[in-house]
Amino acid sequence: QVQLWESGGVSVHAGWCRGLSCAASGQSYSRYDDWCMAWFRQAPGKERDGVAAIDSDGIASYADSVKGRFTISEDTASDTVFLQMNDLEPEDTAVYYCAAGATLSTLIPHSYNNWGQGTQVTVS
Repeated sequence: QVQLWESGGVSVHAGWCRGLSCAASGQSYSRYDDWCMAWFRQAPGKERDGVAAIDSDGIASYADSVKGRFTISEDTASDTVFLQMNDLEPEDTAVYYCAAGATLSTLIPHSYNNWGQGTQVTVS
């Protein structure tokens, strides 16, 4: 079983920058021909939406709302994915979830089998 732990959640002001990290333990996704780690977020009263994803081919996907501001990267040696969030906006306020799965880069939640517990990011 793969377990994911997010870290880096914090309350910040609009325009600030913040980085999130997600470490995976258990089965390494580098063993799969196609794998992906991603970030999703869920704001109060809304459904969970994809933020960014990166797969084993280095293909990154971004939601239009964060494109140009957020950057996803990975450290395959440690099975860790990072999300650098620049120029944060109040609309970015949400619980951010790390996800992983044997899939191509996608922002579809059902494509991922493993989820972290989430970390709160509040932008005011």
